[in-house]
Amino acid sequence: MKTYKKPLSAREERECLERLKGGDREARDQLIEHNMRLVAHVVKKYQGSGYDTEDLLSVGTIGLIKAVSTFDADRGRLATYAARCAENEILMLLRSSRKYAKEVSLYDPIGVDKDGETVSLVDVIETDSPDALDDMIMRQDVKELYEAYAHCLKPNEQKVLRLRYGLFGGHEYTQREIAQQMGISRSYVSRIEKKAIEKIRGEFEK
Repeated sequence: MKTYKKPLSAREERECLERLKGGDREARDQLIEHNMRLVAHVVKKYQGSGYDTEDLLSVGTIGLIKAVSTFDADRGRLATYAARCAENEILMLLRSSRKYAKEVSLYDPIGVDKDGETVSLVDVIETDSPDALDDMIMRQDVKELYEAYAHCLKPNEQKVLRLRYGLFGGHEYTQREIAQQMGISRSYVSRIEKKAIEKIRGEFEK
């Protein structure tokens, strides 16, 4: 059984973060090594997903490294942020594998036609309804959009997009109306909206 180093105390963590700001790579390595136990804990939730534990640990560690590199000490303890980053990386892996599996299954042979030619699910869909495949792809894109919305946006970014585009079946509002609801300027709403869209676009590009 693999053993991991104990978590750092709050004081030790602050010291490492201060050293990291100054470019100390040893401090960075310390923060990663002492939070590996956390990654292993996150990975336990996804055992049985079809991936080897070592693979999940590797992916979760990527999230941990990203967390250490981007963490803002004003947010609180690193552990909370690191756990979320590690889990996000694992979820992206699982989502991408499920999407790939669905894409492959569309082209799997399901039988033969009257001329003895192999027929796939895509052939059936296209024959019955030319728009059915586009609808299926659209539904998958919408599903991934909502997943990105939930995982990569801050609460104020979620609220602006939800109101701006009528997500979850809601009413669409103008930037000025949203600004009045939230008690901020219209230009600030515009900046929040732009940043949120860029985040979601980044998730799709990944």
